[in-house]
Amino acid sequence: MRLFWAVVAVLALAGCSAGKDAVVQGSSFSFVSPGGQVDITYDVAQRQTAPVLAGEDLMNEGKQLSLADFPGKAVVLNLWGQWCGPCRTEAPEMESLAKKGVQVVGIDVRDPARDVAQDFVRDRGLTYPSIYDPDGRVLLKLTGYPRNIIPSTIVLDKQHRVAAVFLRQVLAQDLLPVVQRLSAEAA
Repeated sequence: MRLFWAVVAVLALAGCSAGKDAVVQGSSFSFVSPGGQVDITYDVAQRQTAPVLAGEDLMNEGKQLSLADFPGKAVVLNLWGQWCGPCRTEAPEMESLAKKGVQVVGIDVRDPARDVAQDFVRDRGLTYPSIYDPDGRVLLKLTGYPRNIIPSTIVLDKQHRVAAVFLRQVLAQDLLPVVQRLSAEAA
């Protein structure tokens, strides 16, 4: 728990620094942000498999949505909440990526009123799916990941290994080159 709060404190003080330094341990993804980097990319040899992230589909109550539903595709995983100001700006950017054929999957966090989150999606014409995660149980599977940094984005390669993490609001132009590079990689 101390490590978690230390990472949060470093990130809060870091502002918009960028870097490629990160630490992964073992065969499954465990997030660490040395020096408080907010943009982190992983070389192919450093990439670790993301845990199976699954939960109830925000727009289809009772239906399960999982990263496993998108085999062989690079995936942009976007953490958002309708209560989050920067998420309101970022949502059209994610939709722009989805319209360009990029597989975007949202994780709606800390929205206790499902209907309000659904209205957010409908009002903005968002077509990409989102996992409804009001209590953060889905995010618990991302070991060490700072769950209080919203919005944030994780980009997975075609084997669903973590290739990049953005602990800040992003634009489509930040993500499109990353996804195109990952999509071009051999499987």
